[in-house]
Formats: sequence, C-alpha cells, structure tokens
Amino acid sequence: MTEEADVPRLELTVDENDVVRGATEVLKVIRPHWVSDSVRFKLFTDGITNKLVGCFNQNNNANCDGDDDDSNSATAASSDVVLVRVYGNKTDLLIDRKKETENIRLLHRHGYAPALYATFRNGLAYEFVPGVTLTPDTVRDERTWPLVARRMAQMHKVTDGPDGSREPMLRGKMDQFLKLLPAVFSDPVKHARISTVLPSVAELRRDFDDLYGKLQQLGSPSVFCHNDLLLGNVIYNAERGQVTFIDYEYACFNHQAFDIGNHFTEFAGIDEIDYGRYPEREFQLRWLRVYLEEFTGGPCSDSDVERLYVQVNQFALSAHFLWTIWALIQAEHSTIDFDFIQFGQNRYEEYRRRRNEFLALTYTN
Repeated sequence: MTEEADVPRLELTVDENDVVRGATEVLKVIRPHWVSDSVRFKLFTDGITNKLVGCFNQNNNANCDGDDDDSNSATAASSDVVLVRVYGNKTDLLIDRKKETENIRLLHRHGYAPALYATFRNGLAYEFVPGVTLTPDTVRDERTWPLVARRMAQMHKVTDGPDGSREPMLRGKMDQFLKLLPAVFSDPVKHARISTVLPSVAELRRDFDDLYGKLQQLGSPSVFCHNDLLLGNVIYNAERGQVTFIDYEYACFNHQAFDIGNHFTEFAGIDEIDYGRYPEREFQLRWLRVYLEEFTGGPCSDSDVERLYVQVNQFALSAHFLWTIWALIQAEHSTIDFDFIQFGQNRYEEYRRRRNEFLALTYTN
C-alpha cells in the first residue's frame, strides 16, 4: 500500500444523486495530472450504507472498462484507481466520521487498511485494493477463510486506538441506536409494516438489556475490532495470497467475540439472505483455532477453542440485534434503494430463532 502523506480536507459537498460530478471535483485536487477525457467512472451498487464510485485512469489501464457490470473484474484489471465514497443520508447519526478517518489512518500505518487520499464534507477518497470481495461460497474456501481468521487476529492485537479508550462499544452503540429509533416513522406505510413485524422500542430495549447482561458474564476481552466484517468488506487477492479489510466506519474497541460472531452471521449474504449458511460447529472450531493461534502466537488447547466458540455464538445474537435496529433507522432516513425493513425483520427473526439455542451453550474451564 502507498505511503500516507497529509490528507487534504476539501470544503466540498458531493450530491449523492450525482456522485460522478462530485468525484470529478475531488480528482482535480488529489490527481491533478489525470487527463479528464481519459478518466472513466463506475458506480458500485452493492453497498447499503453509502454510495461508491471508482475512478479509473485509462491512460495507465488500457484494459480497464468503466462500464463493465462486473465490479470485481472491472476493478481487478486496474492499477491506477481512486475510490470516492459518499456517505448515505443521515448516516452521521450512526457513525462518528472523524473517528472513522482516524481509524483508517491508524490501520493503514499498521498495514491493515488502504491509504486515505482526501476527505470532504460528506465523504472521502481512498486507495483501491486489487482483488475480489468474498461471497457466501468463497468465504468458506480453504484458501480464504484462514487468511480472514489470521488477519482478524492481527487487527485485534492493535493497541493504540484513536481515542485511547478500550471500553467495548456494544452497549453504548446500542443505546445510541435505540435513541435514534423513531417512535413513529415518517412514512405511514413503513410505520404500519414495522409495527406488524417487530416489537416496540421499549420491548426491544428490555430484550437487549437482558441479553447483554448475560453476555457480560462471558468475559470476552476488549480488542480493536472492525465490527462490520460483512463479505463485501473483505478483499481477497489470490495472486498475493492475502486479504484486506475495508470500510472501518464502526471500528473501535469492542468484545472480541462480537467481531467474530458478527462475521459468522454475514456468511448468510445480503442480496439473498440464507441463514442456513451460518457456519456449523466443525467449521467454526477450525476457524477459531487458526484465529487463536495467530492471536496468542502459539498453540491453543481444545478448551480455549471451546470457550471462544461459546462466546462467539452468544455474541452473534447481539450482532443480529444491533443490525436490526440499524436497519430500522436506515429505513427512516436512507435514500438507497434497499428493503431495510425486510433486512431488519430477517435479522430479528434469526435472533429470536437462535436465542435459546445459543444461550444454552456452555463450556468447562
């Protein structure tokens, strides 16, 4: 990855409905030598929080096709690309953007994140990482999952967080989200639909309080976590045999088991969610052993793996809960074409389905 210099702050607001025009203005500052007629743009449509556009300098990449519908092949062909991310509407209610940029710079210094090129009022520009995002199939591939396990363990050993606090974020983030959840949604149709499929805010709060009380008893340590390791946030480079994590919007210290459990819930995918893909016990035990050996720097016992297995699956419940509330807030504010209500309903139903099963798991010291 490139060496990070001072990151310019641009007094620019990009229209989320015209991100190419905004990206062009950003490029004038951070890539002034690029010839405008040779720059091609590709809008990536996989994200459900922000809008992302790839800016391709075709003078250096004759094989790059900015109109290619396959985002993986289009980006994999390019070596001179800038990514411009425009924050989704009202996402500053959910995400500390100042902390996000600090996280990216911190983790870039450690070699874990792409370089940050610039920030602007409602977004940022950063380095392209060559490779492909994971899928529900490739996340289980023997060539990829050990890389993910080891990379997560390495990141969890970062000790110098941006604000110096090692307090786990889960309790505070859930309190923040619940306070943002409207009692009455501005769209009557959405309100009626949500009221039909999900409990009231008061009931959700009581439910989480009960769950978190149980999770605190597990003693999962506070480590520096990504906290949003969905499959689209893992870039696999087969040629280099490595993975890179991207999008550190929620990165901060949190319970170790949350980060792993959250990643396991993401095996289900997003576009066609199938929680039958949640990793089975045998796969998890192999994954967790690789993780622990990297995290501790040596061999680990069966009891160590079993303890983490219990912690991870119980904290996976809290991941379902957190993203349920997140989805409802997005349903109120987001302009992205995505069924956030259905996503939240799917998450909550899986939480309820697995709650008793996972909370019944035990281990012996």
